[in-house]
Amino acid sequence: MASTTPVPTRLPLNTLGIGFGLSGLAGTWTAAGPALGAPPAVGEALWVAAAALWAGTLARYGARVTRLGDIAEDLRHPVLGPFAALAPTTGSLLAAHLTTYLPGVGAALVWTMLAIAAVFGAWFVASMLTTPRQPATLHGGYLLPTVAASLIAAQSLATIGHRGVATALFSTGILFWLLIGAVLLVRFATGPELPGPLMPTLAIFSAPPAVAGNAWWAIAGPQLNTAHEVLLGTLAALLLPHLFLLRRYAHIPFVIGFWAFTFTTAASATYGVRLLTLTPSALHTTLGWLVAASATVIIGGIAVRSLALLRLPRRRHAEQVQPA
Repeated sequence: MASTTPVPTRLPLNTLGIGFGLSGLAGTWTAAGPALGAPPAVGEALWVAAAALWAGTLARYGARVTRLGDIAEDLRHPVLGPFAALAPTTGSLLAAHLTTYLPGVGAALVWTMLAIAAVFGAWFVASMLTTPRQPATLHGGYLLPTVAASLIAAQSLATIGHRGVATALFSTGILFWLLIGAVLLVRFATGPELPGPLMPTLAIFSAPPAVAGNAWWAIAGPQLNTAHEVLLGTLAALLLPHLFLLRRYAHIPFVIGFWAFTFTTAASATYGVRLLTLTPSALHTTLGWLVAASATVIIGGIAVRSLALLRLPRRRHAEQVQPA
């Protein structure tokens, strides 16, 4: 008699966006400490939560892997595969913060995460060059293995004092932002239309200016220069269209993919707080608090909505978080 026991469903790789988004919010509150006088404990609590969720997500994913072929299959998935980059990328952010308490351990982990991200990024680019894929499978998450991974690694390496390598990685991130970003813009403009579960990845398409800005801040120091002026203008140009997409976002059934909004929100808030507080004033302080509070409310709302997904049957949950 055939067994009726359900086969465990592996966590979809975009679940890694939870730890990524929370680490971004932790960075916002850490930046708000010296800039706005925010309590350091808030940022530290968010770092702990982000680390726990990152490690827990990886552990839960690993527990449902029965063979190496499972991982290879997930990495090759044309829609969810790019989200694998969030494992070392989030790890890089966490490791850089760890250097505050354990400099040697944190620095070693930053380099380890860079090595993992570089291997995956190189493999990902090689697969894009040699394996044709349907335009319908392309989305903003395709910026993660190269652009996000490079820029965040640059920020982490600058944080631990390796500004030369950080600058090289920064230029790599900008290069792939231009190359892959142009491909994605053509894909969005010519179709097919993004399905509902992939609509939140449009936020990732808008993230590079803020991520690059935070990386350059770590490399060049807290000063306003031409690079920041260019990145700030580009960030505004890429964020404003989302105001006209709010109604569409509101009509999409909530799925775990909504965490794609969170790191863009947090990175933009962190960058905004930093730039606003370069020239201290009561107005800039008020705006800085408004930016940090808005990011917290948005990400907190997504976190609360995500709790409802825990009540879904496992198979139905898997169907909702894996867009076709």
